[in-house]
Amino acid sequence: MGGWNAGPAAGPPGAGAVTVVEGSSFCISSAGGDILADLTQGLFYQDTRILSCWCLTVNGLPLEPLLPRVLEPYRAVFIGRARSARGHADSPLVVERERLVGAGLREDIVIRNYSAQPVECVLELQVASDFADLFDVKIGRTMSDAQPVRRVQGDELLLEAVRHRRRRGILVHGRGADVGEGLLRFEALIPARGKWSTNIIVTPLVEQGLPADRFVASTSPFELEAARRHRAWGESAPQLDLANDEIARVLRRSHEDLGSLRIFDPAHPGRAVVAAGAPWFMALFGRDSLLTAYMSLPVDPSLALGTLQTLAELQGTSVNPETEEEPGRILHEVRLGVAAGAALGDHSVYYGTADATALFVILLSELNRWGMELDVLQSLLPHADRALEWIRDYGDRDGDGFVEYHSATPHGLANQGWKDSWDAITFAGGRLAEPPIALCEVQGYVYAAYLGRGLLAAAAGRRDEAAEWGVRATRLKEEFNRRFWLPDKGYYALALDGNKRPVDACASNMGHCLWTGIVDEDKASQVAARLMSPEMFTGWGIRTLASDMVAYNPVSYHNGSVWPHDSTLAATGLMRYGFVEEARRLATGLFDAAIRFGGRLPELFCGFDRDEYDLPVPYPTSCSPQAWAAASPVQLMRILLRLDPYLPGDELWLDPVIPAGFGSLRAQNLLLGNSRISLTVTGENLKVEGLAPDVRLRQQPRPVVSELLMLTGREGADGTSSSDSN
Repeated sequence: MGGWNAGPAAGPPGAGAVTVVEGSSFCISSAGGDILADLTQGLFYQDTRILSCWCLTVNGLPLEPLLPRVLEPYRAVFIGRARSARGHADSPLVVERERLVGAGLREDIVIRNYSAQPVECVLELQVASDFADLFDVKIGRTMSDAQPVRRVQGDELLLEAVRHRRRRGILVHGRGADVGEGLLRFEALIPARGKWSTNIIVTPLVEQGLPADRFVASTSPFELEAARRHRAWGESAPQLDLANDEIARVLRRSHEDLGSLRIFDPAHPGRAVVAAGAPWFMALFGRDSLLTAYMSLPVDPSLALGTLQTLAELQGTSVNPETEEEPGRILHEVRLGVAAGAALGDHSVYYGTADATALFVILLSELNRWGMELDVLQSLLPHADRALEWIRDYGDRDGDGFVEYHSATPHGLANQGWKDSWDAITFAGGRLAEPPIALCEVQGYVYAAYLGRGLLAAAAGRRDEAAEWGVRATRLKEEFNRRFWLPDKGYYALALDGNKRPVDACASNMGHCLWTGIVDEDKASQVAARLMSPEMFTGWGIRTLASDMVAYNPVSYHNGSVWPHDSTLAATGLMRYGFVEEARRLATGLFDAAIRFGGRLPELFCGFDRDEYDLPVPYPTSCSPQAWAAASPVQLMRILLRLDPYLPGDELWLDPVIPAGFGSLRAQNLLLGNSRISLTVTGENLKVEGLAPDVRLRQQPRPVVSELLMLTGREGADGTSSSDSN
């Protein structure tokens, strides 16, 4: 494995490819259901491709695809027709392949004969596996070692290989099949106007062990654990009625996608985290999971809790340059593939991220605002404190107060912020920045983490400790605005390089600084103007890099494309600083893009201007669904509602500024602390039902000064202050 920064490129999965996903397992196939060996298709389990060929023929001919349907995230049906014999216009045989994905695969095959005569046919299923690591498949790297062992064991086919000292295998069983080395053969006699059926099960082997939750033929698809979780997710969700059907469809799709991207820890079956995205990132990523959980709080706060608990268990405890683990550091990524250990010295967790550690503290503080129970909070506070110790002792490499990164291993990420491609951090003239690099948004995250830890202390009644964190935040903010602000350009530097020179590219990262509140009030209007300028705002979203920068490329991964989550955090920042019209314009552009993408925002799309093309242009290898893109519409609705709870203080700020085109809105079953509330917005009228009696509803935007004022105890009884400091 060449390293964790393999780049965004992925080989073609083929036109009309279909993805089915359950937890960290997923299957990519052609529209007819076959898995073709020469494309980036396959069945993946624990980051290893356990099926690289799965091709069905009837009487020696491939099926004619008619219709693929993904019924649930984990379940799809492929309808095809057997090709007719020479001289016949139509074939009477229709083949249905119902596919279930989880700890392996189950495929139920039904052939229906629509003729008045019985039909004899031969089905053959070619089966192969290269047991390649997911990253190798993604970038099209050819496997050069020996072919897997193939062996017939009774009525099962065993395929097995040892790669990078890790043993992987599969058992393939087909009911009624004649099993050969790489082929399952069925002879079927299908009655007139009748049907014939069988099922095939693929069971993965890890070090020759069978998974506890493997498929069995007798289980109904509706009795699977995946089905139960899918139903429960839908039943517990907030119910949304919106006059604008297209916006409502986007929000429903967001909820469905977030549910489909959840992965569960077998040791804690009730604990869910969100994988980064399908198909290539069905794993726990620190940054992605934390930001997704933050933006998904109105949908399900338990995702935030599960994310925090899981990341806390995997928090760094020692110094290991191979994995970039350090005490207190929150991980970047968990991988279980056959090549992960080769890159990480037999470890499966990589810690090379500059921002996840601060984001951990931010999410904990935010979850506290939404009413997290005190005993849960107490169990996670030590992990937050260790995270803050990492910021002080390891993240700040040179003691200047800023968090920098510089990869400790050639296998590691060259860039360790959210723009982690190798060429993402450049000067305005196009030159790459040299490490160690201090990103502007990372300093914003640290600032918000300090404030968040102070709020946690204040909620526990520790006012002196809260004030100390407030002082740290104030000092960082002052130094940040002194060192990162570029007065001649009117925006913040993307970063400081290894020589502490401002990296003067105009990039979207400063939108995250607005979100965290580290931007000085007197500079915010210039930042807002630059973000919404023609060079940055495409009409759909904000470019990652301004079009007047030398490195700009609208069809790049991080240098001119539009990432929905990035624009959503910028919109959150604009709303925070009172730029309501700008925030609404940006939110509307993102919803318009989602509508034109069929209701689902992709991971990213190209940075062409809306006036140039009347549709957003897809980025070729964008993940879809992708976690923080799926969460973005939820966060956008939250900021348009200006929904901001602070349940430790028994307060809820709610002051909607929904664009007129969205129409009226009613949300029911919204979890807030221990209450389920409903809210209705019609024009300028707001109605809230179900709010706990002791929670005060304030129909006004939460003052941006409130975090710091609550820390120092100087907030007025009405929640306002004469101070204008942010």
